[in-house]
Amino acid sequence: MNPKSTKNLGNKKSTAKPAKEIVIDGLGVSSGIAIGMVHVRESGAIAVPEYIVAASKITEELKRFEVALGTARRQVSRLRNKANKLPAAAAEEMGLLLEAYAQMLGDSRLVRGARRRISENRTNAEAAIQAEINDITQGFAQLDDSYIAARLDDIREVANRITRALTQSHVRPISTVPKGSIVISEEVTPADAAQLDPKRVVGFAAVLGGAQGHTAIMARALGLPAVLGVPGLSAMAKSGDVIIVDGEVGRIILNPTPATLAIFESKQFEYRRRQARFSKMKRQPAVTRDGVEISLFANVELPIEMPQVMMAGAAGIGLLRSEFMFMNRDDLPGEEEQFLMLRDIIKTLNGRTLTVRTLDIGGEKLAQSLTEDVGESAQSALGLRGIRLSLARPDLLETQFAAILRASALGPIRILLPMVSTTREVKKSREILKKVAASLKRKKITMAKKLPPLGVMIEVPSAALTADALVSVCDFFAIGSNDLTQYTLAIDRTDERVATLYNPLHPSVLRLIEMSVGAALRGRIPISICGEIAGDPRVTALLLGLGVRELSMSAHTIPAVKQRVREIDLSAATERASAIMAQSDSGRIAMLLDDFNALV
Repeated sequence: MNPKSTKNLGNKKSTAKPAKEIVIDGLGVSSGIAIGMVHVRESGAIAVPEYIVAASKITEELKRFEVALGTARRQVSRLRNKANKLPAAAAEEMGLLLEAYAQMLGDSRLVRGARRRISENRTNAEAAIQAEINDITQGFAQLDDSYIAARLDDIREVANRITRALTQSHVRPISTVPKGSIVISEEVTPADAAQLDPKRVVGFAAVLGGAQGHTAIMARALGLPAVLGVPGLSAMAKSGDVIIVDGEVGRIILNPTPATLAIFESKQFEYRRRQARFSKMKRQPAVTRDGVEISLFANVELPIEMPQVMMAGAAGIGLLRSEFMFMNRDDLPGEEEQFLMLRDIIKTLNGRTLTVRTLDIGGEKLAQSLTEDVGESAQSALGLRGIRLSLARPDLLETQFAAILRASALGPIRILLPMVSTTREVKKSREILKKVAASLKRKKITMAKKLPPLGVMIEVPSAALTADALVSVCDFFAIGSNDLTQYTLAIDRTDERVATLYNPLHPSVLRLIEMSVGAALRGRIPISICGEIAGDPRVTALLLGLGVRELSMSAHTIPAVKQRVREIDLSAATERASAIMAQSDSGRIAMLLDDFNALV
């Protein structure tokens, strides 16, 4: 926003007593700074009636439910047509999401459960939907996981569509808000996000939502600054107020003072200039000043992130979390379904490498359809999870391997085993891989001539400490720095009471990373880092100095890391890494790292 527009915002308030500036912190889910006028959107809360349906009226009530389903399906179909007019990245992401909505409006657990409640309990359709949603949610109530929360939000959105159709209640569209608006709401659903016109809406914020939800992904695809999870926002913001949304740090400023406006206009200008510079990075090689090429890969949670991956110029996918195929369902995905999902991703990559991590469901990511037979062990971060669960249920691993092997015929693909702690686990997995490949060959099913490389995640201390032994049984390493830090320091990073102790720059963590990198280099196998530190430009020089040549991160962090790579002299980074590894104090390590970064 230019100075003239800021002056106009100030004039808007000049006839009345200036309101007090209010600063509220939330979760920044889409970077950038937006300055505009508040447009408060109604929450769209639905009053759900609950009553017993007469036995003679059950058939009629079921018919009413089916009519509402049809209405919701038509709405989704219309949204698909509207989504096609969005920018390319947002259109593709919204298309995949609406496809998921269409499937949930088909023969899903939500729909089957509602029908059963109407028929067996004589519950009215609205209450049946609400009861089924509550039942689904309760199954995940003990889990504190943003990925699962985002998937539950998708199911609730579908349920709300059906309920609105049943109650004939409607939410006013947000496609015609005044130009320069910042939308404020209790919740902005992905379908709402699809109606946001970047030519009119400059940003949005909501009380509910998280970084892993489809709304956040849509915001990033549309290039709209967004902050979610802002407590009390809807009670404080009023339409017409001046507002600043800082999507980088997750901050909302209502009724900013002229001095604050000037500061954020300057930040907005710098951000846009930086983004313009980063946008040129896509076609630039990730090469250090002294000519060493670094491969920057993307971590992917969901297929709808693929447009962002391609826009960022990623060298490929260094970590595809395959859990998305197993969530929000009662049954397990078969070989064909998994193959089709992988096929679409490989086609999009167009020759770039895809690294598929096998199931890492367990701990906080419990999926009942997989772990109902193993009890509480799967709920523990130290229990039957990762490769342990896959080897305990080899049928799951065989199906996943079969899908991956079939996909290998379409492009380069690698297999990554999570939570490995012994060479036996790798050897057993390779035996299963060879067995599945032989079975496919007998059936004359097409796959690559060579088996995909089989790698391991270095994310438990035992794997790092025995990395030299693991080198002899696998084809590549991928260091999961998040879990490696958590397990090394015995800190649950989701527990706010000890979260401040979580430090990937702790000397013990760095030494385990150094040990793993050294083993990989001696064994002449590739090694990457795919935890959060891989996407932190502050740490890039240290990782390269330790010998890492592959980094895998969230797609939106690739341009900044690439820029940092191109600024680094590798010989100097190696020398500084050596000095850092001689330290035993985290504060001293941080100081040496920051001093080196300041030299550029």
